[in-house]
Amino acid sequence: MSQRPEAPVPEVEDAGQRARLVIAEVARAVVGKGPVLTLVMAGFLANGHVLLEDYPGLAKTLMARSFAQVMGIGFARAQFTPDLMPADITGSSVYDQKAAEFAFQPGPVFTNLLLADEVNRASPRTQAALLEAMQERQVTIDGTTRPLGPPFLVVATQNPIELEGTYPLPEAQLDRFLLRASVGYPDGDAEWEVLARRIERRSDEVTLRPVLAGGELLGMQAAVEAVHVSEPIGRYVVALVAATRGRPAVEIGASPRGSLALMQLSRAWALLRGRDFVVPEDVKAVAVPALAHRLRLRPDLWVRGERPESVVSACLREVPVPAAEDLTAARAGQPQRAVVTGE
Repeated sequence: MSQRPEAPVPEVEDAGQRARLVIAEVARAVVGKGPVLTLVMAGFLANGHVLLEDYPGLAKTLMARSFAQVMGIGFARAQFTPDLMPADITGSSVYDQKAAEFAFQPGPVFTNLLLADEVNRASPRTQAALLEAMQERQVTIDGTTRPLGPPFLVVATQNPIELEGTYPLPEAQLDRFLLRASVGYPDGDAEWEVLARRIERRSDEVTLRPVLAGGELLGMQAAVEAVHVSEPIGRYVVALVAATRGRPAVEIGASPRGSLALMQLSRAWALLRGRDFVVPEDVKAVAVPALAHRLRLRPDLWVRGERPESVVSACLREVPVPAAEDLTAARAGQPQRAVVTGE
C-alpha cells in the first residue's frame, strides 16, 4: 500500500490541477459523467468515503477501479453477499502447521481503495465490520489493532430499488460516508460515445495511465487543509446543518459530523476550482450529497414520495448566505459586520 508522501505538500493551485488531470483520465473510461467524477474526486481529496447509489450497469465499479488505477493506489473489491462473514472483509488468523503458530491473513480491507460492492446485501454483522475501519482507519482482530492505509478510502455501491434480500444500512453507518452520489443514465450522445470507443479499441478493457504516483494523493489531501474557511462561511455551514434538524418533516437531522463533512467537502471543491478559499457557491454545490443521506424523514413522508434531497434543497433556499462585504472583510482580516444565524 502507499506510504506517506516524501515530497512537500503541493500548493493549492498545483493540487487542483493534478486532481483535474485525474478526473480527465478517469473520464476516458466513464464517459459523460464529469460532474459525478468531480464530486467523487472531491470526496477523495477530503479523505472521505463515498456511497454510490444507482441502478446496475452504470459504471459504479468501473469508476472506483479507474480512480484507483489513475491515482496510483492499491485497490481491492469485496462482493457483499448474505453469507459474507466479517472475517472475509477484515482477515483472520490461520494456523500455520509448518511454523506451529497462528499467522494473520489480511482481508481485502487492507488496501488503499476498497470497493464494497452491493454493500446492503451483507448482513448487519458484516456491515458493522466496516465501521471501525471507516471511522478510525484501523481494524481490531483477535485483540490486536492493525492500522489501515494511508490512504484508506471506501467506495460502496447499492441498488436503490432492489430491496429483496438486502439489509438497509443503519444511520450510524450511513453517517460514516462523506457523501452519497448517483451516477444516472447517460444521455444519447454520451451513450453512443461509449459504444464508439468500444468499437475503436476492440476490447472491453480501457487502458488508463496513472496520473499520480506514490504518496501524491496524500500530499493533495494535505493541501486541502490549506484552503481557508472564513468565519462567515463556517457559520453558513453551521446554519445549513442546523436547519435540517428543525424541520417538521425530519425525525433526525444532520449531526456535527455532517457539519465537518460539508466543510471539508467544500474545501476540496474549492481546491478543484483552483481557489485557496471557500465561497458560498462551493458549499451549495456539495450540500445535498454531503447531507441528504444523514437525514431520516418521518415514515409517512417516505410513502408520499418526499426525499431528504428535497429537504436539503429547501434549506439552501431558506438559509441566507453571508453578505459579500462580510466575506471580503474576512478574507482581508478585517472586522466583520454580522454573523449568519439562519433565523
